[in-house]
Amino acid sequence: MVSMSRAARQRAPLGRRTLMLITLAGFLGPALLTLFAFRILPTVLAGYQSLQTRGGIGFANYVDLWTSPTFLNSIKVTLIYNLVLNPLQIVIAIALALLLNQSVPGRTLGRIAVFLPVAAPLAVASLVWGIAMRPSDGALNAILGALGIGAQPWLTSADQALMSIMIIVTWAGVGYWTVFLIAGLREIPDELYEAATIDGAGWWKCLFFVTLPMLKRTILFVLVANTVGNFLVFAPVQILTRGGPQGSTNLFIHEIYQLGFSFADMPAASAGVVLLLVCMLLFVAAQFRLLRSE
Repeated sequence: MVSMSRAARQRAPLGRRTLMLITLAGFLGPALLTLFAFRILPTVLAGYQSLQTRGGIGFANYVDLWTSPTFLNSIKVTLIYNLVLNPLQIVIAIALALLLNQSVPGRTLGRIAVFLPVAAPLAVASLVWGIAMRPSDGALNAILGALGIGAQPWLTSADQALMSIMIIVTWAGVGYWTVFLIAGLREIPDELYEAATIDGAGWWKCLFFVTLPMLKRTILFVLVANTVGNFLVFAPVQILTRGGPQGSTNLFIHEIYQLGFSFADMPAASAGVVLLLVCMLLFVAAQFRLLRSE
């Protein structure tokens, strides 16, 4: 009788563990299958296809890309784009989060106004901004004219086209990151500010010695996610500039699209995808290094 009761007690936890594993598999299984089907498997296939050459398997596609002036220009444009845009968007998002976290009248309406552009698809936002940035009859030049400033070429100028794309992407996405930063600010204990105020710290000292250090994890998440998103920006370039003028907006992802769908060179496009993945990983690793917790 004693041995039977012990066996029953041993079987009971095992049954609960099995049931728990089945439940976890039921919840996580579809997500894991989707991740494998739409992320891991395409990446593996792209890596394999990037090695396909006319003579068999090799690195000829990578060599061709690194000797292509157009492809090298797309790398340069993408690096400039990210090195300028990522810090700019984070600074704007932090400033908006600090402003909208204050207990002032109209704070809720301000948050809605900042987040509202996120609801519009980037393709639709690109079309609207493309109309507003028309040199001859665009709304932006009309506003500048009313202020006594001459009309700007915007998307039609090699000097201003990339900046114009940055404006569009920032308008469409910075509100999204602002929401995360507001949530991070709400998690900072009020006692820290009270202690800093008692020690004689003003607003700027509280910002640099309390707010930003306590917000580091949120900033790191936002910076990494924003970097990945900016590396994959495609709609504004494809809709408004097609990589021009003079290749000034030919971002990495657009060049890969051109290789794969305009020139029907899928092995070269797959090699570009692998290189894009490596570039993103290097950027993310550098950001983790810079913002790692002490």
